[in-house]
Amino acid sequence: MTLRTQAALPLVWLIRHGESDWNTLGLAQGHCDQARLTRRGARQAQDVAAQLRGYPIDAVYASDLRRAVATAAPLAAALGLDFVRDPRLRERCLGVLEGTASAAVPAALTGVAGDRVIDPDARAPGGESARDLYWRAAGFADDLLASGPAGQVAVVAHGGTVRVLAAYLRGVPVERMAWEPLANGTITGVRLRPAPLPA
Repeated sequence: MTLRTQAALPLVWLIRHGESDWNTLGLAQGHCDQARLTRRGARQAQDVAAQLRGYPIDAVYASDLRRAVATAAPLAAALGLDFVRDPRLRERCLGVLEGTASAAVPAALTGVAGDRVIDPDARAPGGESARDLYWRAAGFADDLLASGPAGQVAVVAHGGTVRVLAAYLRGVPVERMAWEPLANGTITGVRLRPAPLPA
């Protein structure tokens, strides 16, 4: 597991769920809720809990998809907290591509090539664009900010969701987003203060 922080004390810990069986098979997951954590994924969830147990985290939020819920549960238990499931933290919906081999999905449908977003409005039939995901996650971040949390917050979600939340909270528009590799169980610290987006 990788622990990544900013120089300043972060207020939000963004956590990608533990490895799922669909991750090991190389399948596009999206909103499909069939995937389960592997044994390695369950260990990663326990590692996340161990890493963050001593932090002053007052609230835990998670995607309502099973792989995220199974990752959030040990963390919430370690902190002595309940956690809130929020569907806005789901992975990007990939429509007809869900369940297919991720490596076979063309960039023309994902809008992502290499480590960059190249077309934020590309989408598979029945799916979301990177822009759709970005603004869905931004709505969660804005509501969280408006609630005025007193302490740190943990958010357990998915690779795409963590990427767009981190970009939004750092003031990076979707058109200029990086789409770098993000391992299962990675924890990224970001301030809960959306910077103004460039016009």
